[in-house]
Amino acid sequence: MATLVLTTVGTAIGGPVGGAIGALIGNQVDQRFLAPRRQGARLGALTVQTSAYGQPIPKIFGTLRVAGTVIWATDLREEKQKTGGGKGRPGTTSYSYSASFAVAISGRRIQDVHRIWADGKLLRGAVGDWKSETGFRLHKGDEGQAIDPLLAAAEGQSGTPAYRGLAYAVFEDMQLADFGNRIPSLTFEVEADATPVSLGQIANELSGGAASGETDAALGGYAAGGDSVRAAIETLGCVLPVCVRDDGHRLILSDVTGKTTRVDTADLGSEAGATRVDRRSIDRQAVGTLPDEVSITYYEPSRDYQAGLQRARRAGGPARRSEAVELAAALDAGNAKAMAERHLAERWAGRATGGAALPWRHLDLRPGDDIMLDETTPWKINRWTLEGMVLTLKLRGVADRQAGIAPARPGRATASIDLPHGPTRIALMDLPPLSDEGETTLRLWLAAAGESPAWRRAAVIVSIDDGASWSDAGATALPAIMGAARTALPPGDPALFDTDTSVEVRLLNDEMTLMSRDDDAVAGGANAAMLGSELIQFGKAVRLANGSWRLSRLLRGRRGTEFAIGGHAAGEAFVLIDRDSLLPISVPSGRIGGTMRAIAVGVGDGVGVEASTLIAGNAVRPPAPVHLRARRLDDGGLRFSWTRRSRSGWVWADARDAPIGEEQERYQITIQPANGTARTAEIDVAEFLYTSAMIAVDAMVAGMLSVSVVQVGTIATSLPVLATFDTTGERS
Repeated sequence: MATLVLTTVGTAIGGPVGGAIGALIGNQVDQRFLAPRRQGARLGALTVQTSAYGQPIPKIFGTLRVAGTVIWATDLREEKQKTGGGKGRPGTTSYSYSASFAVAISGRRIQDVHRIWADGKLLRGAVGDWKSETGFRLHKGDEGQAIDPLLAAAEGQSGTPAYRGLAYAVFEDMQLADFGNRIPSLTFEVEADATPVSLGQIANELSGGAASGETDAALGGYAAGGDSVRAAIETLGCVLPVCVRDDGHRLILSDVTGKTTRVDTADLGSEAGATRVDRRSIDRQAVGTLPDEVSITYYEPSRDYQAGLQRARRAGGPARRSEAVELAAALDAGNAKAMAERHLAERWAGRATGGAALPWRHLDLRPGDDIMLDETTPWKINRWTLEGMVLTLKLRGVADRQAGIAPARPGRATASIDLPHGPTRIALMDLPPLSDEGETTLRLWLAAAGESPAWRRAAVIVSIDDGASWSDAGATALPAIMGAARTALPPGDPALFDTDTSVEVRLLNDEMTLMSRDDDAVAGGANAAMLGSELIQFGKAVRLANGSWRLSRLLRGRRGTEFAIGGHAAGEAFVLIDRDSLLPISVPSGRIGGTMRAIAVGVGDGVGVEASTLIAGNAVRPPAPVHLRARRLDDGGLRFSWTRRSRSGWVWADARDAPIGEEQERYQITIQPANGTARTAEIDVAEFLYTSAMIAVDAMVAGMLSVSVVQVGTIATSLPVLATFDTTGERS
């Protein structure tokens, strides 16, 4: 007589591997597969980018964060840029690197890629903004997918595959400065399907249709590895509440309903001809072979898909035997905890196995069903055999599905800050000398920062001929602390600490801070800032309720900028001076008097931001002379004198006069009578005799004299000191 065998062990998928699938999905456990201490593909395989030839590309379901496999790359492209240098000073050559490469991310079609991490830090934010400069194209794995143009240009159209059915991303000219001048390890938040994704969908696709059915058992995301059918179904079947039936042609997945059929003990046995079969057996696996603890490792979406771990442990002392299940799946902590508890309970319930024979009228029973043979013990049908009208069942114990699950916590998140990079803001400044040694090269300085704290840098081009031509100036320096004045700073005394005035400034973002410093620190150069065209220093910085800062206890007109003390207005630029946050831009001294323009484009800016300034040469010109005075001579002439200053002697260290700071001492004086002819003279001492004979020649009879004196420096001329005198030498 023919024998009909139905089992929860399917044979429709892939020979002996498929033969174990059904039992494992339904937790009808074949102990050969559950014996190892670790199950599932190691999670590290999804977090570390590889480039090994033959590396399997995971098939992504749902939404998951995965590392890719580099399938194509160019050599690093090197760019040189020389900065600095000048008379007696070495220049600096900096190198920047970029690379283009392609990364495979899924062995099946996907919908999109959202966030991208590089070396664990966000490269692309949730809204699609980039934190570092790169070109990017995503190929989603359609069967009609076109060849990428960059790969085709490099490898030739005929030698470049379209990679149809494979989702991959192409990065073009990625700037590598943020990553140690190497291609970083990338991970991608991949959306493959609408989430959640059911186990039935995963099994059906991976088996080529040999498994079907609908089940509520679902995951937020899943990555099926190289041994796809076994990896996906064997491991998931251990921990998800599903069962599988084999109808002889295909596997049918269904939910565990919890429904139990009660069988009368009188039916335990059946007639086969003249012989009665009356058999019921129970075996129990040795306790020492079972785990005391089960751990589930998974990916936690609320923690940027970082690895999480939940444990289940039997009561009664420390665990002596443990079993680890690694799921390349996106789960929340509660579901992972429930899986661990369920798996541990099923392992211990499954230690009891048994058999029973029933009459043929119980043919409605199927593998995977629960039956009750007495008043207390439920059993699951693991195998069903019909021969000679006798139904023979292979049984295993069933865990208590009503048992509560202990609460679980996902742990503290260490998520990357996802803030937009820009927009970029810049200030182009013709600063006075910042060091005590005389500058020999004319430089202007560019400060840049962003309205977002995530801003890092921008690319800069400059024009020293008011936009007629442009050149590359490289990348900006570190983000500057900068903003704008909310109030107008009143005039003050440049000789002493100004304790009467203050100014409020609003910085670009709330992450920028200022700090108070004592008088000694300020005297030593601390807290220097450009406010408009005046270089100030502040001793006190107080954060206000509106997010602004009030600056007080000021030193005014520093380094020869006293000319700007009286010209302040609300809205003018504020920049804290820090050499590390300033980009120097060398300018030929012949361009003094012209206009410089700069354009900076940060990552994600789209359109660049522009700034311009007059090239005055403040760093290389002497500061204006001071204390211009006149004295009447006995013959009716006038003696004008003044005090020179030096751009290389700001610190008075030895009670001696400041050094000249130029190749020679030279001045130009201009005397303009109110009713006569102007006189100009160049001299090499800090005084000028305006004799009575000169007065007669200049036809000055009476009235006022306007006098201007500048120091002629090696590279540039100082601003003038101006004064008006009457014919007696009295200053008006």
